[in-house]
Amino acid sequence: MRRRLPAAALALALGAVLALLAAAPALAAGYRYWSFWDGSAGGQWSYATQGPSLARPADGSVQGFRFAVSKDAAVEAAKPRAAADFDAVCGATAAVEGRKRVALVIDFGVQADAPSGEVVPQEAPRTACAQVAPEATTAEALAAVAKPLRYNSAALLCAISGYPQHGCGEQMAETGAAQASPSGSAPGGGGGGPSGGLLVGLAAVAVLAAAAVWQSRRRGR
Repeated sequence: MRRRLPAAALALALGAVLALLAAAPALAAGYRYWSFWDGSAGGQWSYATQGPSLARPADGSVQGFRFAVSKDAAVEAAKPRAAADFDAVCGATAAVEGRKRVALVIDFGVQADAPSGEVVPQEAPRTACAQVAPEATTAEALAAVAKPLRYNSAALLCAISGYPQHGCGEQMAETGAAQASPSGSAPGGGGGGPSGGLLVGLAAVAVLAAAAVWQSRRRGR
């Protein structure tokens, strides 16, 4: 007759799992950062697949930026709160031969997402029509109309028009408190899954539970 796993062994394994889960770091709610968007037909926004220093928009393009605490994912990141409308931004700017026009929508976000001690420069999104060289990147177009810009050592855009004055892509806990981002982690860099220590611990618990089952069956023979 097969014996069941002793209650003491089962309780020990369950307790270890609960202890490991309790010790695990809080899941991140997202990051506080400037997200980058490409304008598309119908005034819609799509999450950019390249950074502004690499993207080279064509004449007539619309590029958007939004500062917020949000997930770094196309379906979850906070979008600019103004339509991607080239004519509304650049319609009054005459075309010039040898230059391209790039419409920019810069949304500084809401006060609730501002770093501690800082104030959102303006509540409504800012728009500007940048007239730049044909080979210019989005970063160069942005610099033409919204200085000063601030980048970190990994070329992550940290501030537009000097906002925010401090911080860059901080990982946020569910409570809204900022946490230090993991090494090499920034929006787009991952780091949101279970920690390596937690996974190792859970694996160890599984081994212990299996050993307890084996020992129980051995004694019952």
